[in-house]
Amino acid sequence: MKYEPVIGLEIHIELATKSKMFCSCSADYFGAKPNTHTCPICLGLPGAMPKANNEAIKFTQKFGSAIGCKLLLSSKFDRKNYFYPDLAKGFQVSQYDLPFSEEGFLQIKAENGDLKKVRISRAHLEEDTGKLTHATINNRRVTLVDFNRSGVPLMEIVSEPDVESAQEAKLYAQKIRQTARYMGISDADMEKGSMRIEPNISLREMGTKTLPSYKVELKNINSFKFAEKAIDYEIKRQTEILNKGEVPAQETRGFNEQKGITVSQRSKEFAHDYRYFPEPDLPPLHFTERQSEKIKNELPELPDEKYQRFIKKFNLGVYDAEILTREQKVAEYFEEAAKAGGKAQISTKVIANFIINQKPNIEKFLPADLVSQIYRKTQKTYIPDDELEEIVKKVLGENKKAVEDYKKGKDAALQVLVGAVMGESKGNIDPQKAKAMLENLLTH
Repeated sequence: MKYEPVIGLEIHIELATKSKMFCSCSADYFGAKPNTHTCPICLGLPGAMPKANNEAIKFTQKFGSAIGCKLLLSSKFDRKNYFYPDLAKGFQVSQYDLPFSEEGFLQIKAENGDLKKVRISRAHLEEDTGKLTHATINNRRVTLVDFNRSGVPLMEIVSEPDVESAQEAKLYAQKIRQTARYMGISDADMEKGSMRIEPNISLREMGTKTLPSYKVELKNINSFKFAEKAIDYEIKRQTEILNKGEVPAQETRGFNEQKGITVSQRSKEFAHDYRYFPEPDLPPLHFTERQSEKIKNELPELPDEKYQRFIKKFNLGVYDAEILTREQKVAEYFEEAAKAGGKAQISTKVIANFIINQKPNIEKFLPADLVSQIYRKTQKTYIPDDELEEIVKKVLGENKKAVEDYKKGKDAALQVLVGAVMGESKGNIDPQKAKAMLENLLTH
């Protein structure tokens, strides 16, 4: 290739707080009747005074700490000014120069199999916008606005342009979602819109290190598969433009899922276009080193830590450990099943394989129930002792030479006799019990 991709990602995650970011309206809006979760504050009516949601702030700080960011001791909210129909106030309360955390990283597996560090410039907090729905009513094309989502706490994680392919972008976004879910701060359900991916893509000549003079942002992608397809398409589109000696326009584009192409939406703004200034209705925020340390100490076991522990503690291969730790619920289920399996003398490898291959309904079956099921499937039903004794006597009568060899001190002859008993019983015996019975009869 003549060009190489330069990709950064902005990922938006709605936080699982009970109320919205700056008012007491319920943040559980999904599926509700349009415009029923609103109030003067989230509708931006004159005189309405916002108050920051402390839980959303803590969630953002915890996530920043989980991805290795430095927590800032001073922070504030800013007004991001732009006009769009889903923005009732005519501005969005966000963060500009003093986010809650900055300078972190996540590690993913690069396409060559090596671990790759993707730097994260910041994790900040803002309010979500309303939702536009395009419809046809009475043969007229209209756009409907639902403000239920407006004001829901929205965490934005911004990476540096370290990603070099659509596959890497997908892995990075999946790692962000996995981390948020492990921490319990969001379900990050892309079908519900509680996580959206916005890649920034540009191309530069192979071997150069300077950033290109332009970038194209793809807005509001709600699927890992679509993000991967959109980036691949955009790389191809930009390559064709550069090959003509032209420079792609700096713009915002959307992804048409049906056609599998990106489409122009508007020219891309620069930071100064938004006329950021400190939010006058919300005071600056200040934190102590002690508060920052407390947040770090409260972090749960994160995906990479659990992955490494599963390999060491349960003697799992890297593939099994990776599959079992993708979702926290599955990881916890496996751990409980492994504990129950130890009492039943079932190996963790057997339990891991069963969960990975059979995909049991972990909401329906308790870990102990799963272990019982595995036990029943793996245990043999042996023949009664009296039947075993008859088979042993028959084998002794039919294998005189092996009997004589054993009495002469040839221990290998005993294994021949055990094998003969196994064959006669079609394997439906405990080999150790057969061996003990043979030894008893041969010495008496």
